[in-house]
Amino acid sequence: MRVGIIGCGKIAQIRHIPEYAENPNAELAAFFDLNSERASEVARPFGGRVFDSWQDLVSSDVDAVSVCTANVSHAEIAIGALRAGKHVLLEKPMATTAEECEAILAAERTSGKLLMIDLNQRFTSAHKLARELLASGEIGELITFRTMFGHGGPEIWSVDPGASTWFFDPKFTTLGAMGDLGVHKTDIIHFLTGQRIVEATGKVATLEKRGPDGELIGVDDNAWAIYKLAGGQVGTMNASWSHHGKEDNSTVLYGSKGIIFIYCDPDNQVVVEKPGATARKFQVEPIQTNDNQTKSGAIDAFVEAVLTSGQSPISGEEAFASMRAVFAALESSRIGAPVEIPENM
Repeated sequence: MRVGIIGCGKIAQIRHIPEYAENPNAELAAFFDLNSERASEVARPFGGRVFDSWQDLVSSDVDAVSVCTANVSHAEIAIGALRAGKHVLLEKPMATTAEECEAILAAERTSGKLLMIDLNQRFTSAHKLARELLASGEIGELITFRTMFGHGGPEIWSVDPGASTWFFDPKFTTLGAMGDLGVHKTDIIHFLTGQRIVEATGKVATLEKRGPDGELIGVDDNAWAIYKLAGGQVGTMNASWSHHGKEDNSTVLYGSKGIIFIYCDPDNQVVVEKPGATARKFQVEPIQTNDNQTKSGAIDAFVEAVLTSGQSPISGEEAFASMRAVFAALESSRIGAPVEIPENM
């Protein structure tokens, strides 16, 4: 499977490219980045061809592409690649508006090609185990939940670090911490519970991050949401670029008979506690952090799906359901009232 990389920034360099390189069924054949020197440098070890535009790349003989560009270009490039007959692995967030998400899905349907959204937290061993434990009734009926993703901010991690990172510029990102981190934790609630979020009460704020001009950036650096599930359970989600210490990527599920802690204990990635019983502790695998990148599983799943089943491991429609909740939380913050999500009901 010949693969093209569109956008050669940090996420491509530490996730997509190394994982394709390790997959015996994938060949890194084509590269494009707005920074042509960066694209050339990244392509050199693989003998890949560097293109002058993403349009030229998707018109080439590659079979599939990874779209790793800034948020605002996700829809245009994904649609263009699908229309050119390429399978697409699209980085999160799926797009910056509901209309763009719908347009991507329409392009997928007419293309007959596979679209996968890289919501890679679904592939972690701890999340898969916790999902099984919850479904088995280990903690009884789910009552509530809380989920969190916080780190020191993308300016530390970006391929162009500092206040000039594109993550801080609304022209490139549109969505701040909510679209960067919140979408992961919103989606993981769908994955863990098997239910969709049907109502969101949100609050986003810019509390700390400042651009090159010294002014607060034009996107949120902290976001909170109260989510209601289709089954009536209510819980919270928090995304933050202001955690200046150890990353927090935890989720807690509270049931009628006990509690499941996920990535709360660094030594035991899943812990089940019940009244009057010894805690069950599971050592599976540490969560990936910006400082400790491990194989995500997403690229291998994408390659296998393209070459075998033809079924997306994380479909555009699944991702759109999570994006609807994100958009609803943002709208709720704007109007100061809960927002229902009828499409998720």
